[in-house]
Amino acid sequence: MKIAIVCYPTFGGSGVVATELGLELAHRGHEIHFITYRQPVRLELLNQNIHYHEVHVPEYPLFHYQPYELALSSKLVDMIKLHKIDVLHVHYAIPHAYAGYMAKKMLEEEGIKIPMVTTLHGTDITLVGNHPFYKPAVNFSINKSDIVTSVSESLRDDTYKLFDIKKDIKVIPNFIELDKTEAVKNSPCSRSLMANENERIITHISNFRKVKRIDDVIQVFYKIQERIPAKLMMVGDGPEKEKAEQLCEDLNITNKVIFFGNSNEIDKILCYSDLFLLPSETESFGLAALEAMACSVPVISSNSGGLPEVNVNGKTGFLSDVGNVNEMSVNALKILSDDNVLNQFKQNALEKAAEFDIKKILPLYEDIYKQALATI
Repeated sequence: MKIAIVCYPTFGGSGVVATELGLELAHRGHEIHFITYRQPVRLELLNQNIHYHEVHVPEYPLFHYQPYELALSSKLVDMIKLHKIDVLHVHYAIPHAYAGYMAKKMLEEEGIKIPMVTTLHGTDITLVGNHPFYKPAVNFSINKSDIVTSVSESLRDDTYKLFDIKKDIKVIPNFIELDKTEAVKNSPCSRSLMANENERIITHISNFRKVKRIDDVIQVFYKIQERIPAKLMMVGDGPEKEKAEQLCEDLNITNKVIFFGNSNEIDKILCYSDLFLLPSETESFGLAALEAMACSVPVISSNSGGLPEVNVNGKTGFLSDVGNVNEMSVNALKILSDDNVLNQFKQNALEKAAEFDIKKILPLYEDIYKQALATI
């Protein structure tokens, strides 16, 4: 099949999932066309089955905000016609499903029909999409998609609660590539560069937005390091980073916390780690937690959104109510204070992550594309 993929080309989970999906589809012989305003961060190597088409947004003094949706829909029309695309797969309801629908209607004027699959990832529904300014457009775009998928049962349920959706939403969970993770784990891991032999390494990875509750990450770590030697690795960047650095200084733990910024070497960083913290206000799925578990790292997380579908309480880590820093730190110490307990949690985390291996998830998307083609 020839598949066009539209996504945000950033470090966020939806962009990573869309890119990794496209790469694996290309490995299976499909022709993949990424269409977005910048090359996706994980799209490091182009090959004969992978193509990237940049969306240029002309600047005109007339427009206070440049109309990306218009540029994207026009680019979609051109690329679908030029490359004879079979299926359009958009990640995020807005603006991608909205632009995709407009492209579909323009193509129909020329006698060309193409099915559109829309994958919902989270904030496009629970935060941005539910805003009164955008809600009618999101509702319309989802209902006009030929097939709709969500990355978790929790997100599917939220979508039905927040919108008037007439479509059946199929759940296809996010995934990881265990083969790639195993290769990193089997390579030399210079843990001594990050911490002393007797120190536990705790990690957090996110885009440092308020919803990630970065303060809670640091407060949990603060309580951990009071009881056992430990280091905290903070990976990512965003609006809450400076505030987090200041909190570390106020708590006098700056020498125990490393801020890495954004990184393309997540697996290498996780290979150092003993525990992953994800106390988010909400997570539609919890891809960062799954990536940690694939590296045999147990997870301390909130119990919100799709996280209970990934992190099994008492087995792969522990779940707590949002903001319950004390319980999170107590549970973290249960895992970290005993080598045998830690090793069991590590093994459990890896076994659970194997359920989300891309080899198991990819055929679900291929079936979706076939169903989409049958709708035209």
